[in-house]
Amino acid sequence: MGDHSESRTKKTLLNARINLICYLAALITAFFTRKILLEQLGAEFIGLTGTIGSLLGFLNLAELGIGTAISYVLYKPIADSDRFKINEIISVLSYLYRWIGFAILGMGIIFSLFLPIVFPNTSFSWFVIYFGFYAYLATALIGYFINYKATLLSADQRNYIVTGYFQFTTTSKVILQMVLAIYFRSFIIYFAIELLSGVINSIILNWKINQTYPWLKSEIKLGHKLLKKYPEISKYTKQIFAHRVGGVVQGQLTPFLIYSFVSLPMVALYTNYTLLTQKLEALTSSVINSAGAAIGNLVAEGDGAKILKVFKELLSLRLFVATIAVTCIYKFSSAFIAVWLGDEYVLSNKIVAIIAILSGLSIARGVLDQFCYACGLFADIWAPYAESIIMLLFAVVCGHYQGLPGVLYGPIMSIIIIIYIWKPYYLFTRGFKISVFQYWKLFITHITTSIIAYIITDRLYEIYIKDSSKLGGWGDLIAEGAIFTILIFIVLSATYYITSDGFRNITKRINIGKKQHQ
Repeated sequence: MGDHSESRTKKTLLNARINLICYLAALITAFFTRKILLEQLGAEFIGLTGTIGSLLGFLNLAELGIGTAISYVLYKPIADSDRFKINEIISVLSYLYRWIGFAILGMGIIFSLFLPIVFPNTSFSWFVIYFGFYAYLATALIGYFINYKATLLSADQRNYIVTGYFQFTTTSKVILQMVLAIYFRSFIIYFAIELLSGVINSIILNWKINQTYPWLKSEIKLGHKLLKKYPEISKYTKQIFAHRVGGVVQGQLTPFLIYSFVSLPMVALYTNYTLLTQKLEALTSSVINSAGAAIGNLVAEGDGAKILKVFKELLSLRLFVATIAVTCIYKFSSAFIAVWLGDEYVLSNKIVAIIAILSGLSIARGVLDQFCYACGLFADIWAPYAESIIMLLFAVVCGHYQGLPGVLYGPIMSIIIIIYIWKPYYLFTRGFKISVFQYWKLFITHITTSIIAYIITDRLYEIYIKDSSKLGGWGDLIAEGAIFTILIFIVLSATYYITSDGFRNITKRINIGKKQHQ
């Protein structure tokens, strides 16, 4: 028991460390290359790639949540080191993913027939649009036909392997796209490199999987026969599929709605900001999400007091990180965009505030998602459909009258109603089997503390530094951004440490973990 907990902690810390390094490298590369690509290929082309990616994201609904269900089913055989059962489950996955891959291919071909309706007034040739569409489609299909074994790495808390190789190939891809864009300014070459990087990443990843699990064997025919032996896979898949709908609708539909209610270039302006927020979300969430599989094992142990204690710790950590992210995005993202790309790419303060709030909500929700999945709470299949309907209603109605800000009201309202009101009730009453008022007491205390910490920090910054809107270049931006981040970190740490038991406990846990690692 003790050895297992120690191994779980070590893997969590290793995942966090590798993810942090990879995402920092990717963050720097993405922002450096984005400016070059915008200059060489144009904002309309970047908007086109974002829209195609969003449209193809809907096809991934065909995955049904099987990967997540398989990961959940793998927890026990991994803990028991039952290689025979692991091979059986991966064989089932290979069979299911093969059929899903063919389904997505078929739907992709049908969907491509409607591209002239999606892009009625495009300035790009249809060859470019179709080549890009099928390049993105082929890259997605690689995951179903070849990379399915990576699910085992995730369930075994070895996701750092997937992250490491993915970020390496992605970073190399973006740099190559940038260099060739400067010399050739070719849309076709851009998409070709996109496809090539997917193939190379698959080759490297599968080589590493075979090296890590030399005993792993999967057979598609055997998977078909074994499907009935694991009925829980079908059960959880049906439930998880519904939950995937909400995320896909919100993540993939937003750029398309912006294109519909505003313009294709506005998609590029919006995605410039979301590139920043998504990288920050990926950076922070990947570090904290490293504990995902460990939470599954913790919940399986059944110690209610310990589970609640860890929940309080991770909730405080999520809200701590989300507060820093929201304040820094609101304070410096426009200055960053202006220095990085130019003043013509800067959005209004109102839109930036909405984007910052959305980012904070996305970061903070992770703890609810992790514990719901760890507790096997997938049965509320109505929730993601309600989330999607709420999002669409608000986005369409408000988008019609207010444009981009109105579209963004959709995801904010849906997340607040479903994720921050319903999910805590569901988790606490069905999972923890205690009153949800314990959650609201924690949440309100932390949010109030965050607001106070921001007011103090902002006041100190404006008095002793200067207005962030007057930053003159990279030097000012980096220096003052660092000062503000350090200042909010110190003030927030002090206020959280005073008001939050969970924050005090996780601070001690992290310090102990560092000492053990050393």
